[in-house]
Amino acid sequence: MIRTASCHCGQLSLSVEGEPALVSACSCTRCQKRSGSAFALTSRWSKTQVRSCSGDSTTFARKGASGGNVECTFCPVCGSTVRTALDLLPDLVGIPVGCFADPTFPEPKVAAWCESKLEWVRFPQGVLLLHDQARPVETR
Repeated sequence: MIRTASCHCGQLSLSVEGEPALVSACSCTRCQKRSGSAFALTSRWSKTQVRSCSGDSTTFARKGASGGNVECTFCPVCGSTVRTALDLLPDLVGIPVGCFADPTFPEPKVAAWCESKLEWVRFPQGVLLLHDQARPVETR
């Protein structure tokens, strides 16, 4: 199966093959600001699954909480982030789930940075909840 993700205006697109290696939600304040939402929902794909990338893009890089680089590649026309890369996961390409515009997309398996999530956010049962990017939230 080939899936195509694109920015809001359609100028920048990325196609991947198969199923994502991981789908995760991140509630860190940086992802909240980048996505303009309560959390960022990202699919992660092996670099070997990327089949094509077309359009002009701009990249913004910053240091993550781990000390590694976080790169966000976005459309210079509409500003939508279409790809992310983490030093922490060097063999994976991140693609925001919303860029696929697919209501059947697989659900997240992990929710990171729950210590900074908005109080009203509740993730489905079975999602692994992490305080930060590594420490599990204790369930009672």
